[in-house]
Amino acid sequence: MKVKIKDKEFEICLSAEEISRRNSQIGQAIARDFAGEELIMLGVLNGSFVFMADLCRHIDLPLTAAFIKVSSYSGTESTGSVRSILGLEEKIEGKNVLIVEDIVDTGISMDYLLKALFELNPAKLSVVTLLHKPDAFQFNYTLDYVGFEIPNKFVVGYGLDYDGLGRNLPGIYQLSTP
Repeated sequence: MKVKIKDKEFEICLSAEEISRRNSQIGQAIARDFAGEELIMLGVLNGSFVFMADLCRHIDLPLTAAFIKVSSYSGTESTGSVRSILGLEEKIEGKNVLIVEDIVDTGISMDYLLKALFELNPAKLSVVTLLHKPDAFQFNYTLDYVGFEIPNKFVVGYGLDYDGLGRNLPGIYQLSTP
């Protein structure tokens, strides 16, 4: 199945059913790893909102949700630097924090975010990402929970966008090759 967004054509990469099954598995692993503890889920806007909403329903723990905005994208390309951050209002010192990201590709935004949050002295700082592009990744820090490893292709759907469009697609679609 293909979809067209603006001037680009995309083909299915991961179905809604595959994503749902994987969210359940990840949620159970997080609940097991943080059993008996409280958790702050820190979603990275805008792309993580769908993933975070679905994932938190699979985590049987007392948890709170907060959001931060970090961006290094313009169109279909990473800009190579963090362009914007919207502040964190939650106090995270001494608390377990799980950063929820839709996709980690180059790792530039995540590296910046990890360094900034580490300065706030959380008890534990972990990362969950729905998608990871190991071929594009430029760092060697650990991603604690990864939904799917995908090729280094531009993707949309399930919260991810192309110039603001496509976030509402239930599956994930990759840019079609001509």
